[in-house]
Amino acid sequence: MDRLTDREREVLLLIARGLSNHEIAEYLHLSLATVKTHIGRLLGKLDARDRAQLVIAAYGSGLVRPGTHPGVAH
Repeated sequence: MDRLTDREREVLLLIARGLSNHEIAEYLHLSLATVKTHIGRLLGKLDARDRAQLVIAAYGSGLVRPGTHPGVAH
C-alpha cells in the first residue's frame, strides 16, 4: 500500500465500498478514463487480476476493516 498515491488509495476505498467506475468518476469529479487509469495502476501495483482482488487487498492490508463501512476523507 505504500506505493499507492493518495488518489489511488481513495479510488481503492471506493472500489471496496462497491462503487462502479462511473460512480467513482462522479464522486471524485474525474473523467471515466482517469478512473480507469487509476484502476489499471492499482491492478499493476497490487498485482491483482480484477476488482475482487483489489477489495481483498484493501481488507488484507488493513486499509479497510471488516465490519466498518469504508469511507473516504474528501
